[in-house]
Amino acid sequence: MLLWIPPLHAQSRDLSGIAHVAFRVADYEKSRAFYEGLGFEQAFEFADPGKPRVSYIKVNDRQFIELYEAATGSQLGFMHICFESADLQSLHAAYVSEGLQPTEAKKFRAGNLLFTMNDPEGQLLEFTQYLPGSLHSNEIGKHLGAHRISGHLQGSSTPAKNLGDQKSFYASKLGFRAVPRSEKQLELLGKSQDAIELLQGVELKPRIVFAVSSLKQTVKMLRRRHLTVKALQKKQLYVEDPDGTLVMFTVPSF
Repeated sequence: MLLWIPPLHAQSRDLSGIAHVAFRVADYEKSRAFYEGLGFEQAFEFADPGKPRVSYIKVNDRQFIELYEAATGSQLGFMHICFESADLQSLHAAYVSEGLQPTEAKKFRAGNLLFTMNDPEGQLLEFTQYLPGSLHSNEIGKHLGAHRISGHLQGSSTPAKNLGDQKSFYASKLGFRAVPRSEKQLELLGKSQDAIELLQGVELKPRIVFAVSSLKQTVKMLRRRHLTVKALQKKQLYVEDPDGTLVMFTVPSF
């Protein structure tokens, strides 16, 4: 790993959007086949001998679903969300000025800059900046499935045992904005309108949200793929992936 030494820039907590959501899965091949069945394609994979594999499933040129093959005894399910920044150095400085303690930004294996920190309940958060020549950047314009069920990962849940404390952290420290008529949703600071949902209770299943243009057409597409479609609300549909994650579809109001 190469240490990234940032120059001085103006501070900003703006985010470009959700870069990826990562899950550790019980059956790697089955989970990858599920997302490929939704029309998404694998952009690349890490498959080192003797180590769990990692699949990078592409939603669009800037968003991915990461599937980590489970090792013996590892905890399954939701792992983390990664947020994209156009200027990671500025973001890092802004968070430090808020009294946070993010790790140093470094260039990692895929070739992008990344730093991490934990929210008050210990949930890992990643922040990345795509760089020219990285594995992600080299896939721009490629692996965009012609029959993708959606082209935009709009939201993800993240755990919250104490809703008040978590909401305060994401709003006051990270700058996320409250979503009208929603107690648990917060929009990323910036122009993306991507959002997170603070999810309470261990019995609640993690969820990711895809934007679609028509629920009626989405139902038809999902049923043609032999998936059981359920309605959570009048404006939201979902199917479940092999590990029980709710894969939701909604028509954005913006």
